[in-house]
Amino acid sequence: MTIADSLLMQMFGRPKGLLGRLGGFILARTKRDFTRWAIDLLEVQPDDRVLEVGFGPGVGIEMLATMVSTGRIAGVDYSQEMVEQASARNAKAIETGLVQLQYGSVEALPFADDTFDKALAINSLQVWSNAMAGLREMQRVIEVGGQIALGFTPQSGQTSAGLTEMVTAAGFRDARLVERERGFCVLAIA
Repeated sequence: MTIADSLLMQMFGRPKGLLGRLGGFILARTKRDFTRWAIDLLEVQPDDRVLEVGFGPGVGIEMLATMVSTGRIAGVDYSQEMVEQASARNAKAIETGLVQLQYGSVEALPFADDTFDKALAINSLQVWSNAMAGLREMQRVIEVGGQIALGFTPQSGQTSAGLTEMVTAAGFRDARLVERERGFCVLAIA
């Protein structure tokens, strides 16, 4: 890994330290429209139970909190800096019990089977230690018939090649690719 790659990973991949905090502020301002698009593809309802994996600075969590009123929103992120930023951004929703954010890994989600109706991950699958294990864990915590959205902007470096097949191999069905000018999303049913 080059020095530039290492710095980018500290800022955006698995944010940590001062660079990670700076990366979080940048992500909060530059990925808002894409995040809204990916969330809209899930057609979130007021009573949904939604999980976001790799929530970063918490912009998606914040958007979800305006859509979910009687359900629940949870998030897991592998960066302590992002947990802190997202917690500050969503302090009121956390205080009311609508939102629960925690440090953790997608490969070992701290939730019971069939806990969520919907789940999303934006620009994070490409930095998971084991993408297949992470997808299987997401499939485990989503109830049968629930939906998943995996979104990627061009900056993620992720290609769409083979993603629908990977999602299907992890136990999801009806995987399909939805593209837009500046990114794409894989949608599937648990």
